[in-house]
Amino acid sequence: MTTLIGYARVSTPDQNLSMQVEALEKAGCHRIFTDVASGAKAERPGLEEALAYLRKGDTLVVWKIDRLGRSLSHLVQIVDSLRDRGVSFRSLNDSGMDTTTRNGRLIFNVFASFAEFERDLIRERTKAGLESAAAQGRLGGRRPVITPATLLKAKQLMAKGLTVREAAASLKVGKSALYAALRESKTAEK
Repeated sequence: MTTLIGYARVSTPDQNLSMQVEALEKAGCHRIFTDVASGAKAERPGLEEALAYLRKGDTLVVWKIDRLGRSLSHLVQIVDSLRDRGVSFRSLNDSGMDTTTRNGRLIFNVFASFAEFERDLIRERTKAGLESAAAQGRLGGRRPVITPATLLKAKQLMAKGLTVREAAASLKVGKSALYAALRESKTAEK
């Protein structure tokens, strides 16, 4: 027998979860997890708990699909992960979005195709932008976090006895970025 597990989310504390929770209870959800967080936030403890709680044969139920994913590709990623675990997905207010049915799986696969198409377009635009920048003599990508001046300060701090971690904290840069910059400078010195 399938156990229905609900997930509800509102974006701000001013909003009320009760309408979603009531709809999930009415749908027969055995347990309901909630978050008060923007959909754009990566950290949503209620969602993480719900995903950890789900077992093979369960169905994750949401009021609307936009309550679950930050974007179409994020939604597809979550539902694909659920499917790999033998967990289904259902939205109460998005008709046909129910992976326990043949039609629901078809609709979700169409969504997945759109998400893949969207990722391909982003990749193509990024590549075109980098090529255009290179043609104009500019390098693409992020600016380095560790500038030559920052690296010199870090080396001076480390010469005074600080560890890489302490130097990074003192300069308010990531330790991984500092380690990488130190490796690059050693390679350049050889």
